[in-house]
Amino acid sequence: MSEIYDLHCHSTASDGALAPAALVERAHLQGVTALALTDHDTTAGLDEAQRAAEAAGIRLISGIELSTSWQNKCLHIVGLGIDPAYAPLAEATHRLRNTRLERAEQIALKLEKKRIPGALEAVRRMAGDSMITRTHFADFLLSQGHVLSQQEAFDRYLAKGKAAYVATPWAEMSVAVDWIIQSGGVAVLAHPLRYQLTASWLRRLLTAFKETGGQAVEIVTGRYNAEEIKNMADYAKRFGLAGSAGSDFHNPANQYVELGRLAPLPAGIQPVWELLH
Repeated sequence: MSEIYDLHCHSTASDGALAPAALVERAHLQGVTALALTDHDTTAGLDEAQRAAEAAGIRLISGIELSTSWQNKCLHIVGLGIDPAYAPLAEATHRLRNTRLERAEQIALKLEKKRIPGALEAVRRMAGDSMITRTHFADFLLSQGHVLSQQEAFDRYLAKGKAAYVATPWAEMSVAVDWIIQSGGVAVLAHPLRYQLTASWLRRLLTAFKETGGQAVEIVTGRYNAEEIKNMADYAKRFGLAGSAGSDFHNPANQYVELGRLAPLPAGIQPVWELLH
């Protein structure tokens, strides 16, 4: 039986809809044999996910998706095969939790100025002990009837340049890559086409990422079409990077993105899982 890898997904430890154990169980039902839980800026869900993976008989790869800055742009770096107990990484996730809380307070203030009160209390209830993300605010705006979809919440309020956007001082990309590598993991540039960079900027990014120690890029995601997959495979070959595949699954309600429902990596690409210990 061939292995089915899904190396990018989210649980309720950040902005996913399923608890870590339920996420693992769903992955198992979808035929996934190796799953990486990569919550935003936290490893809090890994212990629960590991117990569920052992019960289900699938491999869990310890992961994280770190928010980083490069050239005044926010980029996401996935760490695969990390040691969550590695002190600098553990300390960073603690700081990032505070950063996200401060950002949440500022977003809520901006929404209040738009006559949308109660956001901070609502997203704190939604997140509980988990990381507060912009998705929580999108869900709040949706629940209050201010928008008709999560995407509209970002387009009207939460995206860069919009009324409730707050610029956030994330760690530099090179620092985050170093945390991942020093913890024993592999650094993967998440969904490179989502940043809407020109070809020249994407080449600059991949050059900088490789120079900092980055080893792989996501070639296959839950949203890429065949042309985008081929495009990213060409970049991976040109820059000598391995390829990763991950659904970026958040919520079962999104029928377009499902755990394990991924195109195969194109021929001639080294799979990132060959780099994992």
